[in-house]
Amino acid sequence: MSTVAQALREAARGLESVSDTARLDAELLMAEALGVSRSELLLRHVGDPEPDVFAGLVRRRLAYEPVAQILGRKEFYGREFRVCRDVLTPRADSETTLAAALEACPPDARILDCGTGSGALLLTLLAELPGARGIGIDRSEAALAVAADNAVRLGLADRAEMRLADWHEPDWSAGLGRFDCVIANPPYVETGADLDPSVCEFEPAGALFAGPDGLDDYRTLVPQLPGLLEPGGVAVLEIGASQAEAVAAIAADAGFASELRRDLGGRARALVLRKTRD
Repeated sequence: MSTVAQALREAARGLESVSDTARLDAELLMAEALGVSRSELLLRHVGDPEPDVFAGLVRRRLAYEPVAQILGRKEFYGREFRVCRDVLTPRADSETTLAAALEACPPDARILDCGTGSGALLLTLLAELPGARGIGIDRSEAALAVAADNAVRLGLADRAEMRLADWHEPDWSAGLGRFDCVIANPPYVETGADLDPSVCEFEPAGALFAGPDGLDDYRTLVPQLPGLLEPGGVAVLEIGASQAEAVAAIAADAGFASELRRDLGGRARALVLRKTRD
């Protein structure tokens, strides 16, 4: 019987064909198989017998299923969120978007999250701003169920409301009111883009693709933002690395001045929009 250490080495070699983080993937899956944390695995269990379920988890990853979906959870900004095929997996890049919103939000902000998915952006903002309240909207009932579950798990259900709404539909925002901050990570991938199978086969297409140039949802949502913001309010939009100029132009036509935020890799990642007229 193989030891945990031997099984990890073998799994990492095999996973190199599907992952840039093969060793990390193997360790996370082994920790799950053992029912321990990754640090506990490395400190105390490398000499243990390989658990029977580990091979099955590795086979799922070899079929390109993301580690987060195999585990059913993903850490974002120091908190754990439930994820599944119904929502995008929260990514570290989005922490740039979140940081920009935190900088702009007053402590008692009223926040709207457009396309809330797992709820990661909205719920993290509410956790970091104990006086804030917010609404997360999504056109997917399945996604809203995940977001609502995450709100309960994080103890934020009393300050987070999840609503079914689609900004492509007439009167979708009726009754929402106005907000100090609107945050959105809308679909922005070009239709037909060559994505890794772990993304295009396991995450919802409706949350990824937005027309031939990836800008369709910005063209629809951004002109509606002025009517959703309080005087002095801000909108924070996540963008693709090559989209800053195009989205800023859409925002300017809607009466916004924009400020660019870059991620740790220096890539354009978010735009902070402020109305130039009320």
